[in-house]
Amino acid sequence: MGGQATIEAITDNFINEVSFNETIFQYFEKTNITRFREKFIEHLCVDTGGPCTYTGDTMLKVHQGQNITEADFNTTVDLLVSAMEKAGLSYLQQNRVLRILAPMRGEMLYK
Repeated sequence: MGGQATIEAITDNFINEVSFNETIFQYFEKTNITRFREKFIEHLCVDTGGPCTYTGDTMLKVHQGQNITEADFNTTVDLLVSAMEKAGLSYLQQNRVLRILAPMRGEMLYK
């Protein structure tokens, strides 16, 4: 996928995408962005087979109480896709990442 530098680029692009989306930003406005960046990088690294360790909370715990709607979840996925595009991932690579992350959907919606 491009290693650590690509994962960091995806993460930074995603944070930027979120910051310009008023609907999705509301879920992040009280977030410690430095910690979010660190844990998102760890999460992507582990999930895509990198030699990392995830030290953050579970997806369920992170998203508990946010009551994320399906529409907002889908918008966030679109922002992630845009972040991956800007980092230079091919459609095939993007789809592989989304396939890996998709099973976590249930831990995020309406919690």
